[in-house]
Parts: sequence; structure tokens; C-alpha cells
Amino acid sequence: MENLDVVVLRTLQGWRAAGRRALLATVVRTWGSSPRPVGSIMALCEDGAVVGSVSGGCIEDDLIDRHTRAYAQAGAAADGAEHRIPSGPPSFVKYGISADEAHRFGLPCGGTLELLLEYDPDPALLADLIAQLAAGRLVQRTVRLSDGAVTLAPTQAPEDLKVDAQQLTNTFGPEYRMLLIGAGQLTEYLATMALFNGFAVTVCDPREEYRGSWSVPGATVVSDMPDDVVLAFKPDRRTCVVALTHDPKLDDLALLEALSTEAFYVGGIGSRRNNEARRARMIEHFDQTEASLQRLRGPIGIYIGSKTPPEIAVSVMAEILAVKNGVTLPRDMEVAQAKNDREQAHNDPGALVCGVR
Repeated sequence: MENLDVVVLRTLQGWRAAGRRALLATVVRTWGSSPRPVGSIMALCEDGAVVGSVSGGCIEDDLIDRHTRAYAQAGAAADGAEHRIPSGPPSFVKYGISADEAHRFGLPCGGTLELLLEYDPDPALLADLIAQLAAGRLVQRTVRLSDGAVTLAPTQAPEDLKVDAQQLTNTFGPEYRMLLIGAGQLTEYLATMALFNGFAVTVCDPREEYRGSWSVPGATVVSDMPDDVVLAFKPDRRTCVVALTHDPKLDDLALLEALSTEAFYVGGIGSRRNNEARRARMIEHFDQTEASLQRLRGPIGIYIGSKTPPEIAVSVMAEILAVKNGVTLPRDMEVAQAKNDREQAHNDPGALVCGVR
């Protein structure tokens, strides 16, 4: 499953290449709470089709009503039908300024957001942007507000959306990537969740007995040694590497190679004791130090009392997404407290109900 931004851009490009009128909406500012962050995009076709999201649905409905109602009433095939999607330079629109609007559009209390609407984006430039993203490039897309002219430029690092009186600049990146070491049952669940979260997934396992029967549609499976695969993968800041075999001969070298890259997440499966043993091996046999292993995560996953492969996959996927999104996670003391609370609840079911004592 592609990154949501790429899905939006690809769909919009298809509409425009077919000669259909459409607009691109971008969240450029928010005040208070808002359903979607700055930089979120959606596209709207003249027939009311929508891809992407700028809210929980109510704002999308309003945009459809404003820009496609006349088209639908006139009939899609009618010559000279009045299109509600206008021509001309981009325009700004705000939602949720008043309490009534916030209620009407499903915004949290006090929430306000502002959109930039671009009308009939150039399909050739959209195709160029999509091609660069498919090639793994990070691209800045700048829109001149006076006339809607778009320029594309490569960039080395992700940046927050910027908007001023002259232009809007939004950075689009290639898909996030996940490299999984080991083709076991846990990997099937984690790969499936990653695909639905917009990651491009590669699974590495040189063991035929595991790889031969493993299959998740959309995931790439390779058979080389994991450390060689990591080298060839060239992990960057949009990449995570997760070792899941429990076999030091496969996991350890791959993790060490990953730690020397910019991967935003590097972790290995195993209990607390197994992870301590892994660190000891790396220090003793591979000249590592506690400092050089600081980025190595393990045990991986957020503590939710999981025991089964699907629950463990939920735990690991949640941690990966939290790290990707810059969320600080609770670790040792909080995990110990969570285990203690769970044991107390097990011994006295009335002690903890719905998280409230």
C-alpha cells in the first residue's frame, strides 16, 4: 500500500491527465485542536470523487457541496455544464472560526483550520513529482500564490510546511520503508500492519524452510544474508530495521549494520534477558560500547501484556509509529508499573476497571 500522499497525488494526476477538472486542498494552518496536521492533503474531482483527508469527513462534505453540486445537477455528460471548480490562482478557506462552525464541521472545541485550494494542477508536474518520489527522492513543491505556478526542487531533509504572502512550500518524501529480518509468523502480522500504514516492506530470510511458505501480498521477500541486505538497502531517516529471528547469526550482524545508518528505528525481538545477552555479545565480540548501542531498541514494542503474535505485532507497530512521529515513549519504570497494575487487576478484578481505580 502506497504512502497516502502518493495515493492522493497519483489519483489527482490521473484525473487531470484525463482532462477532468479537480482541486488539491492542503492544510496550511491550524489553531487549537484539529483532526489532521498541517501539510495533510486531499484531492477533489469535478464529479465529487475524493481521495485523502483534511478532517474527519465534514469538511470534505462541504468542499464537495461547494465545488461539485452544480456539476452533478447539470449532468456529467451535458455539454457546457457549469463546473463549480473555478479556474485561476489558489485561494484560502477557513473552517471552525465560530463555535457553531466547529460543531457543524466536527472540529474539536476551539479548533480551526485553514486550507489552500489549488485549482486544476498541472498533470505533467504532478507526474514529475510522483516519479521523483517513486525514485526515493525528497522533493519540495512550491506554489506561487499569485498565479498557482508550481516548482519542484530536491531537498536533503524533511521540513515543515511553510506559507507566507507569496508562496506555499510543502515537502513530499518517498514511502517509509521497513526491513524485517526473519520470515516467521510474527513477521506476517507486522508486515501486514506496516503495509496498511503506508510502509514499503521488505522481508529478508536466507532460510528456505521459513521463506518458502511465507507470503504477504505487497511485501518483497529476499534470500541474501541479512547484513548484506542491510548494506544494499541503504537505510535512511525514513527506514526502520527490525530483527525477528531470535538467531544471533542472522540478527546481530544485521542490527550492527543498521546502527551505522540513519534508520529512525533499529530493534530486535527478545525478552529483557535475551536483549541483555545480545548487547553483551556485541560489546565482547564486535567492539561495541554502551554508547554505540544506545539506539538499539529491545525489548521492542509498547508494553500491552501481549503474548500472541498478532498482539506482539500491534505492540511493535505502535512503538515504530510513535518513534516515527516523534512521540516520547515510557520505558522501564512505566513498564514495571504496568506489569504491577496488571497483576493486581488479575488478582483482584475489581481493583482496576477501564483504567480507573
